[in-house]
Amino acid sequence: GQVARAAEHRLGRADSTLMPAAVVIGAQWGDEGKGKVVDILAADADLIARYQGGNNAGHTLVVDGQKTVLHLVPSGVLHDDKVCVIGNGVVVDPRVLGDEIEALRMRGYLRDDSLLKISDRAHVILPHHKAIDLARERLRGEGRIGTTGRGIGPTYEDKMARVGVRFAVLLEPEVCEATRAATVSGKNAYVRGILGAEAVDLEQTLQRDGGDGRLG
Repeated sequence: GQVARAAEHRLGRADSTLMPAAVVIGAQWGDEGKGKVVDILAADADLIARYQGGNNAGHTLVVDGQKTVLHLVPSGVLHDDKVCVIGNGVVVDPRVLGDEIEALRMRGYLRDDSLLKISDRAHVILPHHKAIDLARERLRGEGRIGTTGRGIGPTYEDKMARVGVRFAVLLEPEVCEATRAATVSGKNAYVRGILGAEAVDLEQTLQRDGGDGRLG
């Protein structure tokens, strides 16, 4: 009735602004070759976005005999003049991302900063996430789940609980330091009291992940 007609009207108005897109989704626990598929499709795309996940695995590409392993940057980066996007569903380890960008630039990729865009709402993996990840695995013993220990699961937990640190915070040094100080303090109580693991040092956290708002 009226609702259906209104919906059709809205969709009809939106059609003029839509653009074609291809979505690559893995249907198993990884290792399906998504990176290779994205690399092939990227040849005919203007923008390549990664929408979720972290650096727990890698996309391995072999182009002209040269091997490239990507953990966070989308596979389309090996194509000239393609815009790569790290979306807000991705959890980002700043050190890993910084090292990956540096390695790509040494090979002639990403020389133009505008070719890589990072959502300011993507959540940041911090050292306490890794400490929690490893401590939980230790306590599980033979029942451990086989996590990589890179803090990805605990970071998503914080995102869902709305207590995580988003990428935008790294761009404001004063807010960044205050936010991480409060976050690390609370997480350390959990790490020491519940998991029985060593607390994370705040100063090392700030130095490692860029207390002044910079990567690395």
